[in-house]
Amino acid sequence: MANRVVELNGHGLTLEDVVGVARYGWQVALDPSAVAFVERGSKAVSKWVDQGRVVYGITTGFGDLANVSIPSDKSQLLQRNLLLSHACGTGDPFPEDLVRAIMLLRINTLTRGFSGISLPTLMQLVNYLNLGIHPVIPSQGSVGASGDLCPLSHLAITLLGEGEVFFKGRRMPTMEALNEVSLSPIELGPKEGLALNNGTTVMTAIAALCVVDAQALLKTADITAAVSLEALHGVPYAFDKRTHDLRPHLGQRIVASNMRRLIEGSEIVEKYKGNRVQDAYSLRCIPQVHGASRDAVEYVRQKVEIEINSVTDNPLIFPSDDEAISGGNFHGQPMAIAMDFFGIAVAEIANISERRIARLVDHKLSGLPPFLVKDSGVNSGFMIPQYTAASIVSENKVLAHPSSVDSIPTSANQEDHVSMGTYAARKGRNILENTRKVVAIELLTAAQGLDFSMPLNPGRGTKAAYSCIRRRIPFMEKDAYIHPMICEALSLVNEGAILEAVESVIGPLD
Repeated sequence: MANRVVELNGHGLTLEDVVGVARYGWQVALDPSAVAFVERGSKAVSKWVDQGRVVYGITTGFGDLANVSIPSDKSQLLQRNLLLSHACGTGDPFPEDLVRAIMLLRINTLTRGFSGISLPTLMQLVNYLNLGIHPVIPSQGSVGASGDLCPLSHLAITLLGEGEVFFKGRRMPTMEALNEVSLSPIELGPKEGLALNNGTTVMTAIAALCVVDAQALLKTADITAAVSLEALHGVPYAFDKRTHDLRPHLGQRIVASNMRRLIEGSEIVEKYKGNRVQDAYSLRCIPQVHGASRDAVEYVRQKVEIEINSVTDNPLIFPSDDEAISGGNFHGQPMAIAMDFFGIAVAEIANISERRIARLVDHKLSGLPPFLVKDSGVNSGFMIPQYTAASIVSENKVLAHPSSVDSIPTSANQEDHVSMGTYAARKGRNILENTRKVVAIELLTAAQGLDFSMPLNPGRGTKAAYSCIRRRIPFMEKDAYIHPMICEALSLVNEGAILEAVESVIGPLD
């Protein structure tokens, strides 16, 4: 898998490609057709500089300084100064997989030839990615218009030999890494600084990896909910296909189908289904709640797939028309709203998951031993994991407040409406990580609850999930150190082990 090469032309990049390059070390190359487009755009910029034409960011200053003329002999200094002055981020650096995704998306958009980048500069970025030279990019500093200026500047200055990179597991000055691989820093031509740091690349890279991870988590959440349903002796009537055909939201129908498949063949459901006609909402409405989140994530996926193959810097170079157009493709609002939506959708998965955990530990609602432990009173059992889940859900509720409704003007009011899209993406990523933890706690708690129905067999899917858990986490007979159990359950979720175990028995979940 690591030897796979993705050829980039700015049009056909997929989410699979993003994950492969970001996490599995896939290499990249430029499609031959892209080389011609890149060279054509670069030549157009050079010609305009020679002609003394007034073009934003090429022969003028930036932002509120757009009316300041820049002589041609200072065009290189202009681009260098742009990157150095804009590389002023704070906060922890982005992780390696995310930096690789950022680099990939930046290369892909530049291959379209509408940004004025030169081929040598673009190839420097390709070499960095293929050699594993990863710029240190602080996570804070972008307002999402003009794109991700600050974090992308941290990426771009490393091409000049400035700043720091991670290389071979160490953080080091960029020149140290370049010397080790026998690369020289580049010198920027006209427009190249602006081509490198202007656009929605960072927020889109975060969104791309989030969408892929969320799609896997949503399936795992269905599995976990099915284990809880059986542990709580829930009834199957709410998953009847006829109900969902009358309200045919795609996500709802998919989740209902998954639930039917997961509990198929359950001796537990068969024994208890005559006890009542309906369950509490956290069980009965799993298809409606999980399904709505699925539909929301699918919307975000569609937006991300457009954005990863879009040109989002400014100005845009149209060589065939001999024209540069200063527009607003750098504005992150499409990603900002999408990732706010994403955060809300994923937070709801944690929200309903915590409610099922609460039912499992409450003997008055569950009919199970108090806090799912023998000799309760002496033992507190699973009392406090529910507290932990509740605290995480509360944190998510604050994080789910939309960023896109905020705007703080920048650049002396030239940039008077910004998207805050990168924070929308960052907090969406935090919500996703938090939700994995809550689902892991539910998984652990539901497995403990399911043990009290033995020797009755659960459904084929839920049994596969239960068996996967019990191979690594034993039944808790009495109070024990629970933190390592939660960490192990989280590993099962993050590794995709639960999903893989279930799908190996009942086939792929939708």
